[in-house]
Amino acid sequence: MSDGFINGVPVDCYCTDKQGQRIEVGETICLQVDGRMFMAQCQMSLNVPMWREVSPGCFSSELKGGQSRNPAVNTLRIDTKVLPPKA
Repeated sequence: MSDGFINGVPVDCYCTDKQGQRIEVGETICLQVDGRMFMAQCQMSLNVPMWREVSPGCFSSELKGGQSRNPAVNTLRIDTKVLPPKA
């Protein structure tokens, strides 16, 4: 049953987020429940899609404190030379 088929017929199982958007089985998102935030993965349990906490807190790529959202254009300070490992 875990392969998404029952008697050779595909089963369309997925989770939904707060906005009702479809989240595929195996995908991980940040959930906020009862004031707590955590990373949760959409999994199957007894043939029912469910959210399982996989780590406390949430990962974020949001910039804070007035940081620019534009990447740096000046790359002159980057040294692209690869050094051999030290013995």
